[in-house]
Amino acid sequence: MTAVGLSAGCQSSSAPPDRSDAPAPTPPVSPTGRYQAGITLPQPAQRNLLAVVADLVDAAPVGPLLAELGEAIRALTEGTDARLMGLSPGDLTVTIGVGPRLVRTVDPDLPGAKDLPRFSRERIAPGARGGDLLIQICADDALVIPVVAAALLEQAGDRIRERWRQSGVRGANVPVAKGRAAPRNLFGFVDGIVGPHTKAEQERDLWLSGPAPVAGGTLAVLRRMDLDLPRFAKLSVAGQEAVFGRRRATGVPLSGGTIASGPDLGAKTPDGRYLVPVDAHARRAHATAVGVGLMLRRSYSIDGPAPGLLFVSFQNDIRTFTNTLTRMDNSDALLDYTTTTASASFLILPGFDAQHPLGSRLFR
Repeated sequence: MTAVGLSAGCQSSSAPPDRSDAPAPTPPVSPTGRYQAGITLPQPAQRNLLAVVADLVDAAPVGPLLAELGEAIRALTEGTDARLMGLSPGDLTVTIGVGPRLVRTVDPDLPGAKDLPRFSRERIAPGARGGDLLIQICADDALVIPVVAAALLEQAGDRIRERWRQSGVRGANVPVAKGRAAPRNLFGFVDGIVGPHTKAEQERDLWLSGPAPVAGGTLAVLRRMDLDLPRFAKLSVAGQEAVFGRRRATGVPLSGGTIASGPDLGAKTPDGRYLVPVDAHARRAHATAVGVGLMLRRSYSIDGPAPGLLFVSFQNDIRTFTNTLTRMDNSDALLDYTTTTASASFLILPGFDAQHPLGSRLFR
């Protein structure tokens, strides 16, 4: 029997495959606009992330590099770049930020020009602190991410030198409110419930309104942490909930309400004890208690050599992060189970389009 006959026989003896239950194509996310993608869009955030932190080689001009990266990002997210190897970009986003050293070359008074201070519980090698360039790549399809990273690093060539990179994954989403969800972290708790979710909150606490060269940008903080899961797991469920200030199963604050409710920091038991303990994370990191705005927080679980977490926050005032962590440093029960191994902050550049290349308002 010929190959053609065999093929015809197989086709005639079985029904055509049913494609009706095939997953719908993932909608693309436009890389252009007032803001860069990968911060508030898409919603919810994609499952997989790779953060690459690099230094600029001193002789390399910043403006042309950023413009080239922007053009490459447009081609990659549109699926027209041959370096995708035929993969569909799906909901791919790439977000670019520049570190304090580069911001200071423009104006030392601009947002993002100050380095992060040092905090307790840090064990950070020199190469894992700071950096000139952040390339954040996110996608639901984990296969797309290393391909895109290779293309962008090839585009940058010898103009940058990689410092460190970290990949991470978000857990399954738990519904929080209409149109909102948040994943669980490795401790088993719902992570990232509180944040600037409405447009008004984002205008107030997330996006930079000025000066003009940075308007439409934001400030990002990255902190990689080792987690002491074995010691945390030895706590009772009630003990774990006291550390976070929320119920592990539902995410509801210990003061009651729903998962979307803010904790009632004044609520007490009949014998006068706070329902949300004084050293609970939900109290120590609460924006009102700290006296700062809201930060958009994302946590990605990482594996190896120790289980850990990559914390990413976006805010329009770096004091939102630094004041919060300073208060947590003093007495936050959660920090007893974490050790920070990498730390950096970046000015996330304003959005771009065909007429306004990435970074062109800042680096002329």
